[in-house]
Amino acid sequence: MANFFLKRLVMMLVTMLCASFLVFAVCEFTPGSVARKSLGPFATQQQVDLLSEKLKANDPLPVRYGRWLGVLVGAIPDPLQDPATGLNFTDPRGAQYFGNFGYSTLNKLPVNDVIWDRLGNTAILAGLAFLLIVPLSIVFGILSGLKEGGVLDRTLSVICITFTSIPEFASGVFLVTLFVILWPILPGTSPLNSDGGWAVAYQFVLPVAVLVIYDFGYVARMIRVSMIGVMERPYIRTAILKGMSTRRMVLSHALRNAMIAPFTVLLLQINFLISGVVVTELVFAYPGFGRLILEASLFGDIATLEAATLITVAIAVVTQLLGDLGYMLLDPRIRVR
Repeated sequence: MANFFLKRLVMMLVTMLCASFLVFAVCEFTPGSVARKSLGPFATQQQVDLLSEKLKANDPLPVRYGRWLGVLVGAIPDPLQDPATGLNFTDPRGAQYFGNFGYSTLNKLPVNDVIWDRLGNTAILAGLAFLLIVPLSIVFGILSGLKEGGVLDRTLSVICITFTSIPEFASGVFLVTLFVILWPILPGTSPLNSDGGWAVAYQFVLPVAVLVIYDFGYVARMIRVSMIGVMERPYIRTAILKGMSTRRMVLSHALRNAMIAPFTVLLLQINFLISGVVVTELVFAYPGFGRLILEASLFGDIATLEAATLITVAIAVVTQLLGDLGYMLLDPRIRVR
Protein backbone atom coordinates (compact mmCIF):
# COMPACT_ATOMS: atom_id res chain seq x y z
CA MET A 1 0.00 0.00 0.00
CA ALA A 2 2.87 2.37 0.78
CA ASN A 3 4.41 1.72 -2.63
CA PHE A 4 1.02 2.30 -4.24
CA PHE A 5 0.62 5.73 -2.63
CA LEU A 6 4.21 6.66 -3.42
CA LYS A 7 3.81 5.79 -7.11
CA ARG A 8 0.51 7.66 -7.34
CA LEU A 9 2.00 10.69 -5.56
CA VAL A 10 4.90 10.82 -8.00
CA MET A 11 2.47 10.52 -10.93
CA MET A 12 0.34 13.32 -9.50
CA LEU A 13 3.32 15.64 -9.15
CA VAL A 14 4.61 14.87 -12.66
CA THR A 15 1.14 15.39 -14.15
CA MET A 16 0.71 18.73 -12.39
CA LEU A 17 4.18 19.88 -13.46
CA CYS A 18 3.51 18.99 -17.11
CA ALA A 19 0.08 20.65 -17.07
CA SER A 20 1.39 23.79 -15.39
CA PHE A 21 4.25 24.08 -17.91
CA LEU A 22 1.86 23.70 -20.87
CA VAL A 23 -0.49 26.36 -19.51
CA PHE A 24 2.43 28.65 -18.71
CA ALA A 25 3.82 28.23 -22.21
CA VAL A 26 0.44 28.84 -23.87
CA CYS A 27 -0.09 32.01 -21.85
CA GLU A 28 3.42 33.18 -22.67
CA PHE A 29 3.07 32.68 -26.42
CA THR A 30 -0.36 34.27 -26.85
CA PRO A 31 -0.37 37.64 -28.66
CA GLY A 32 0.92 40.54 -26.60
CA SER A 33 3.71 40.80 -24.08
CA VAL A 34 3.46 39.19 -20.66
CA ALA A 35 3.77 42.56 -18.95
CA ARG A 36 0.99 44.10 -21.04
CA LYS A 37 -1.31 41.15 -20.35
CA SER A 38 -0.53 41.32 -16.64
CA LEU A 39 -1.08 45.06 -16.30
CA GLY A 40 -4.09 45.30 -18.60
CA PRO A 41 -4.86 47.46 -21.61
CA PHE A 42 -4.90 50.77 -19.72
CA ALA A 43 -1.35 50.65 -18.36
CA THR A 44 1.18 53.14 -19.68
CA GLN A 45 4.14 52.02 -21.76
CA GLN A 46 6.45 53.09 -18.95
CA GLN A 47 4.68 50.74 -16.55
CA VAL A 48 4.84 47.90 -19.11
CA ASP A 49 8.57 48.43 -19.65
CA LEU A 50 9.21 48.56 -15.90
CA LEU A 51 7.28 45.33 -15.29
CA SER A 52 9.03 43.60 -18.20
CA GLU A 53 12.33 44.47 -16.57
CA LYS A 54 11.15 43.23 -13.16
CA LEU A 55 9.90 39.95 -14.64
CA LYS A 56 12.94 39.52 -16.85
CA ALA A 57 10.58 38.74 -19.71
CA ASN A 58 13.41 38.30 -22.21
CA ASP A 59 14.79 35.25 -20.41
CA PRO A 60 14.27 31.80 -22.01
CA LEU A 61 10.92 30.11 -21.37
CA PRO A 62 12.29 27.36 -19.05
CA VAL A 63 13.97 30.02 -16.92
CA ARG A 64 10.75 32.05 -16.63
CA TYR A 65 8.79 28.90 -15.80
CA GLY A 66 11.28 27.96 -13.10
CA ARG A 67 10.96 31.46 -11.63
CA TRP A 68 7.15 31.21 -11.62
CA LEU A 69 7.35 27.77 -9.98
CA GLY A 70 9.75 29.14 -7.38
CA VAL A 71 7.29 31.90 -6.48
CA LEU A 72 4.50 29.31 -6.25
CA VAL A 73 6.31 27.09 -3.77
CA GLY A 74 7.69 30.06 -1.83
CA ALA A 75 11.32 29.51 -2.76
CA ILE A 76 11.76 33.03 -4.17
CA PRO A 77 9.89 36.30 -3.53
CA ASP A 78 7.15 37.48 -5.86
CA PRO A 79 8.60 40.16 -8.16
CA LEU A 80 5.16 41.75 -8.57
CA GLN A 81 4.94 42.72 -4.91
CA ASP A 82 6.30 46.14 -5.57
CA PRO A 83 4.20 49.31 -5.95
CA ALA A 84 6.74 50.56 -8.49
CA THR A 85 5.38 48.10 -11.04
CA GLY A 86 2.07 49.93 -11.18
CA LEU A 87 0.12 47.03 -9.71
CA ASN A 88 0.20 48.42 -6.17
CA PHE A 89 0.23 44.81 -5.00
CA THR A 90 0.26 44.52 -1.21
CA ASP A 91 -0.18 41.11 0.42
CA PRO A 92 -0.21 40.78 4.22
CA ARG A 93 1.44 37.36 3.88
CA GLY A 94 4.49 38.95 2.31
CA ALA A 95 6.20 38.36 -1.00
CA GLN A 96 7.38 34.85 -0.24
CA TYR A 97 5.07 32.04 0.95
CA PHE A 98 3.98 28.61 -0.26
CA GLY A 99 1.03 28.67 -2.66
CA ASN A 100 1.60 32.19 -3.94
CA PHE A 101 -0.34 32.23 -7.24
CA GLY A 102 0.39 35.88 -7.89
CA TYR A 103 -1.84 38.88 -8.49
CA SER A 104 -5.20 38.95 -10.27
CA THR A 105 -5.35 41.91 -12.63
CA LEU A 106 -9.08 41.32 -13.12
CA ASN A 107 -10.05 41.53 -9.45
CA LYS A 108 -7.17 43.78 -8.32
CA LEU A 109 -6.39 41.33 -5.52
CA PRO A 110 -4.00 38.45 -4.85
CA VAL A 111 -5.27 35.35 -6.62
CA ASN A 112 -5.55 33.48 -3.32
CA ASP A 113 -8.00 36.07 -2.03
CA VAL A 114 -10.34 35.37 -4.95
CA ILE A 115 -9.98 31.84 -6.21
CA TRP A 116 -10.59 29.92 -3.00
CA ASP A 117 -13.88 31.69 -2.28
CA ARG A 118 -15.07 30.96 -5.80
CA LEU A 119 -13.91 27.35 -5.54
CA GLY A 120 -15.77 26.99 -2.25
CA ASN A 121 -18.98 28.30 -3.84
CA THR A 122 -18.71 25.79 -6.68
CA ALA A 123 -17.88 23.00 -4.22
CA ILE A 124 -21.14 23.68 -2.37
CA LEU A 125 -23.11 23.66 -5.63
CA ALA A 126 -21.33 20.52 -6.85
CA GLY A 127 -21.78 18.76 -3.51
CA LEU A 128 -25.53 19.36 -3.48
CA ALA A 129 -25.86 18.17 -7.07
CA PHE A 130 -23.67 15.12 -6.42
CA LEU A 131 -25.77 14.11 -3.41
CA LEU A 132 -28.79 13.94 -5.72
CA ILE A 133 -27.08 12.54 -8.82
CA VAL A 134 -25.63 9.46 -7.11
CA PRO A 135 -28.79 7.96 -5.53
CA LEU A 136 -30.98 8.96 -8.46
CA SER A 137 -28.59 7.38 -10.96
CA ILE A 138 -28.28 4.19 -8.91
CA VAL A 139 -32.05 3.79 -8.58
CA PHE A 140 -32.68 4.42 -12.28
CA GLY A 141 -29.77 2.18 -13.32
CA ILE A 142 -30.81 -0.73 -11.11
CA LEU A 143 -34.47 -0.59 -12.08
CA SER A 144 -33.55 -0.48 -15.76
CA GLY A 145 -30.98 -3.27 -15.51
CA LEU A 146 -33.18 -5.70 -13.60
CA LYS A 147 -35.61 -6.18 -16.50
CA GLU A 148 -33.71 -5.45 -19.69
CA GLY A 149 -36.05 -4.58 -22.55
CA GLY A 150 -39.12 -4.33 -20.32
CA VAL A 151 -41.57 -1.47 -20.15
CA LEU A 152 -39.89 0.06 -17.12
CA ASP A 153 -36.45 -0.23 -18.72
CA ARG A 154 -37.59 1.47 -21.90
CA THR A 155 -39.43 4.22 -20.02
CA LEU A 156 -36.49 5.04 -17.75
CA SER A 157 -34.06 4.85 -20.67
CA VAL A 158 -36.12 7.37 -22.65
CA ILE A 159 -36.20 9.70 -19.64
CA CYS A 160 -32.42 9.43 -19.12
CA ILE A 161 -31.57 9.94 -22.79
CA THR A 162 -33.98 12.87 -23.09
CA PHE A 163 -32.61 14.68 -20.05
CA THR A 164 -28.99 14.06 -21.03
CA SER A 165 -29.56 15.43 -24.53
CA ILE A 166 -30.91 18.75 -23.24
CA PRO A 167 -28.09 21.35 -22.95
CA GLU A 168 -27.64 23.12 -19.65
CA PHE A 169 -28.56 26.53 -21.03
CA ALA A 170 -31.81 25.14 -22.49
CA SER A 171 -32.92 23.45 -19.26
CA GLY A 172 -31.88 26.56 -17.33
CA VAL A 173 -33.97 28.85 -19.52
CA PHE A 174 -36.90 26.41 -19.33
CA LEU A 175 -36.79 26.23 -15.52
CA VAL A 176 -36.46 30.01 -15.22
CA THR A 177 -39.45 30.49 -17.53
CA LEU A 178 -41.49 27.99 -15.55
CA PHE A 179 -40.61 28.78 -11.94
CA VAL A 180 -39.54 32.42 -12.15
CA ILE A 181 -41.76 33.98 -14.81
CA LEU A 182 -44.92 31.86 -15.00
CA TRP A 183 -44.93 30.73 -11.36
CA PRO A 184 -42.67 33.12 -9.45
CA ILE A 185 -41.80 30.78 -6.60
CA LEU A 186 -38.00 30.72 -7.02
CA PRO A 187 -35.28 33.33 -7.72
CA GLY A 188 -33.92 33.58 -11.25
CA THR A 189 -30.36 34.41 -10.15
CA SER A 190 -28.06 33.00 -7.48
CA PRO A 191 -25.68 35.74 -6.27
CA LEU A 192 -25.50 34.05 -2.82
CA ASN A 193 -26.81 37.06 -0.95
CA SER A 194 -30.25 38.06 0.26
CA ASP A 195 -30.27 41.53 -1.32
CA GLY A 196 -32.97 40.47 -3.78
CA GLY A 197 -35.30 39.29 -1.03
CA TRP A 198 -34.63 35.56 -1.50
CA ALA A 199 -32.92 33.37 1.08
CA VAL A 200 -29.64 31.81 -0.05
CA ALA A 201 -31.09 28.30 0.25
CA TYR A 202 -33.70 29.05 -2.43
CA GLN A 203 -30.98 30.32 -4.78
CA PHE A 204 -29.47 26.82 -5.00
CA VAL A 205 -32.64 25.10 -6.21
CA LEU A 206 -32.55 25.93 -9.91
CA PRO A 207 -28.76 25.61 -10.48
CA VAL A 208 -28.72 22.25 -8.70
CA ALA A 209 -31.76 21.11 -10.68
CA VAL A 210 -30.06 21.97 -13.98
CA LEU A 211 -26.93 20.01 -13.07
CA VAL A 212 -28.92 17.00 -11.88
CA ILE A 213 -31.14 16.95 -14.98
CA TYR A 214 -28.14 17.13 -17.29
CA ASP A 215 -25.88 14.66 -15.51
CA PHE A 216 -27.83 11.90 -13.80
CA GLY A 217 -29.10 10.29 -17.01
CA TYR A 218 -25.60 9.58 -18.31
CA VAL A 219 -24.49 7.97 -15.04
CA ALA A 220 -27.74 5.97 -14.82
CA ARG A 221 -27.14 4.54 -18.30
CA MET A 222 -23.65 3.41 -17.29
CA ILE A 223 -25.02 1.70 -14.18
CA ARG A 224 -27.77 0.08 -16.25
CA VAL A 225 -25.25 -1.50 -18.62
CA SER A 226 -23.17 -2.79 -15.73
CA MET A 227 -26.28 -4.10 -13.95
CA ILE A 228 -27.37 -6.04 -17.04
CA GLY A 229 -23.98 -7.73 -17.18
CA VAL A 230 -24.11 -8.67 -13.51
CA MET A 231 -27.65 -10.08 -13.79
CA GLU A 232 -26.37 -12.60 -16.36
CA ARG A 233 -23.75 -14.02 -13.98
CA PRO A 234 -24.25 -17.64 -12.78
CA TYR A 235 -24.27 -16.74 -9.07
CA ILE A 236 -27.17 -14.31 -9.64
CA ARG A 237 -29.15 -16.98 -11.44
CA THR A 238 -28.41 -19.42 -8.62
CA ALA A 239 -29.65 -16.94 -6.03
CA ILE A 240 -32.87 -16.40 -7.99
CA LEU A 241 -33.45 -20.16 -8.37
CA LYS A 242 -32.99 -20.60 -4.61
CA GLY A 243 -35.89 -18.21 -4.08
CA MET A 244 -33.92 -15.24 -2.79
CA SER A 245 -35.96 -12.05 -2.82
CA THR A 246 -35.14 -9.43 -5.43
CA ARG A 247 -34.35 -6.83 -2.80
CA ARG A 248 -31.90 -9.07 -0.96
CA MET A 249 -30.34 -10.31 -4.19
CA VAL A 250 -29.73 -6.75 -5.41
CA LEU A 251 -28.37 -5.39 -2.14
CA SER A 252 -26.30 -8.44 -1.17
CA HIS A 253 -24.93 -9.63 -4.50
CA ALA A 254 -25.67 -7.51 -7.56
CA LEU A 255 -25.21 -3.90 -6.46
CA ARG A 256 -21.61 -4.08 -5.26
CA ASN A 257 -20.43 -5.88 -8.41
CA ALA A 258 -22.50 -3.64 -10.68
CA MET A 259 -20.89 -0.51 -9.21
CA ILE A 260 -17.29 -1.53 -9.98
CA ALA A 261 -17.32 -0.26 -13.58
CA PRO A 262 -19.48 2.90 -13.03
CA PHE A 263 -17.40 3.94 -10.02
CA THR A 264 -14.92 5.79 -12.22
CA VAL A 265 -17.78 7.43 -14.11
CA LEU A 266 -19.18 8.74 -10.83
CA LEU A 267 -15.82 10.17 -9.82
CA LEU A 268 -15.42 11.84 -13.20
CA GLN A 269 -18.59 13.78 -12.44
CA ILE A 270 -16.67 15.53 -9.66
CA ASN A 271 -14.31 17.03 -12.25
CA PHE A 272 -17.29 18.13 -14.34
CA LEU A 273 -19.15 19.60 -11.38
CA ILE A 274 -16.10 21.59 -10.25
CA SER A 275 -14.68 22.95 -13.51
CA GLY A 276 -17.35 22.23 -16.13
CA VAL A 277 -20.33 24.15 -14.78
CA VAL A 278 -19.53 27.40 -16.56
CA VAL A 279 -22.85 27.51 -18.42
CA THR A 280 -24.93 26.92 -15.31
CA GLU A 281 -23.04 29.54 -13.33
CA LEU A 282 -23.45 32.06 -16.15
CA VAL A 283 -27.18 31.43 -16.57
CA PHE A 284 -27.86 32.01 -12.87
CA ALA A 285 -25.11 34.59 -12.23
CA TYR A 286 -23.57 32.22 -9.70
CA PRO A 287 -20.19 33.40 -8.32
CA GLY A 288 -18.38 30.12 -8.87
CA PHE A 289 -15.10 28.68 -10.05
CA GLY A 290 -16.14 27.98 -13.64
CA ARG A 291 -17.41 31.50 -14.12
CA LEU A 292 -14.14 32.84 -12.70
CA ILE A 293 -12.17 30.85 -15.28
CA LEU A 294 -14.28 32.24 -18.11
CA GLU A 295 -13.97 35.82 -16.85
CA ALA A 296 -10.21 35.44 -16.44
CA SER A 297 -9.93 34.02 -19.97
CA LEU A 298 -11.88 36.89 -21.52
CA PHE A 299 -9.96 39.51 -19.54
CA GLY A 300 -6.54 37.90 -20.02
CA ASP A 301 -5.87 37.40 -16.31
CA ILE A 302 -2.90 35.06 -16.68
CA ALA A 303 -2.20 34.50 -12.99
CA THR A 304 -5.78 33.43 -12.29
CA LEU A 305 -5.85 31.15 -15.34
CA GLU A 306 -2.63 29.41 -14.31
CA ALA A 307 -3.87 28.95 -10.74
CA ALA A 308 -7.27 27.66 -11.85
CA THR A 309 -5.69 25.18 -14.26
CA LEU A 310 -3.35 23.85 -11.59
CA ILE A 311 -6.24 23.41 -9.14
CA THR A 312 -8.34 21.66 -11.79
CA VAL A 313 -5.52 19.24 -12.58
CA ALA A 314 -5.03 18.58 -8.86
CA ILE A 315 -8.72 17.72 -8.48
CA ALA A 316 -8.53 15.40 -11.49
CA VAL A 317 -5.52 13.46 -10.21
CA VAL A 318 -6.98 13.20 -6.71
CA THR A 319 -10.23 11.76 -8.06
CA GLN A 320 -8.19 9.30 -10.09
CA LEU A 321 -6.43 8.21 -6.91
CA LEU A 322 -9.79 7.80 -5.17
CA GLY A 323 -10.95 5.74 -8.14
CA ASP A 324 -8.04 3.35 -7.73
CA LEU A 325 -8.78 2.99 -4.03
CA GLY A 326 -12.45 2.44 -4.77
CA TYR A 327 -11.64 -0.39 -7.16
CA MET A 328 -9.61 -2.06 -4.44
CA LEU A 329 -12.47 -1.81 -1.95
CA LEU A 330 -15.21 -2.93 -4.34
CA ASP A 331 -13.30 -5.79 -5.95
CA PRO A 332 -10.92 -7.73 -3.66
CA ARG A 333 -9.43 -9.45 -6.72
CA ILE A 334 -7.75 -6.21 -7.72
CA ARG A 335 -4.30 -5.95 -6.16
CA VAL A 336 -1.62 -3.34 -6.63
CA ARG A 337 1.59 -4.94 -7.80
